Amino acid sequence: MSPLEAAQRALTAALRNPQAPAPDGVPDATLALYRQLLRGNIDRALTRAFPVLRAISDDAAWAARVDAFVAEHGIDEPQLRKLAEVFIAWLDGRSDEARQQDPPWLAELCHYEWVERALGDDTTPLPKAAAFAMNRPPLVSPLAWPLSYRYAVHQIGPDAIPGEPPAQPTYLIAYRDRSDAVRFMEINALTLLLLRAIDSQPDVAAADLLATLADELGHADAGAVVEAGTQLLRQLLERGVLLGSRPG
Repeated sequence: MSPLEAAQRALTAALRNPQAPAPDGVPDATLALYRQLLRGNIDRALTRAFPVLRAISDDAAWAARVDAFVAEHGIDEPQLRKLAEVFIAWLDGRSDEARQQDPPWLAELCHYEWVERALGDDTTPLPKAAAFAMNRPPLVSPLAWPLSYRYAVHQIGPDAIPGEPPAQPTYLIAYRDRSDAVRFMEINALTLLLLRAIDSQPDVAAADLLATLADELGHADAGAVVEAGTQLLRQLLERGVLLGSRPG
């Protein structure tokens, strides 16, 4: 390691961790200023990325989490707007003991909040679709992301802090409509199964997918399942989750 690289590493360590010694030749006042600037930028970026988490965290808890992130994670992402993804990776990569200190819904809430920005930044082009028809394979927008959480993350807020997870998971679709607005839609288990079936069998017609799904569910009234699934497809089409049918 060259003397310059050694000095850079010492300065970086001191900026990340207030307990680290100041490098030779760096005045304490200068180091304190740079620490304040570094931490302030990261704090503001995380506050923008996770507004709900910030709103439900008291100042001490928020500051402690930001300080731990700055000190522990080897941040190498130069774009502050992408810091949320780095923060989530840091949450997931900590020790079991550290994670046990967090609320059990923390990671899910952070992921839910991250999705909105990530979907807004996604540059995936929308493929061309044909008019929707039940005898053609449905085409799901690549800007529609099915989500599954133990907690009702979309309901968490200052006046709604969850306790035990509900009996049933929460299923959502995050999607970007044709006006480029990111929206969330709460869905049921049948909708999730239908979307998974479309994803795993992209060349199967909508009517055949629903018939197979009704058979797999073993419902006493298969026709009711097909009818419900048909209505779901129409709703997804109206929202822009479905683009139409795959062109023949």
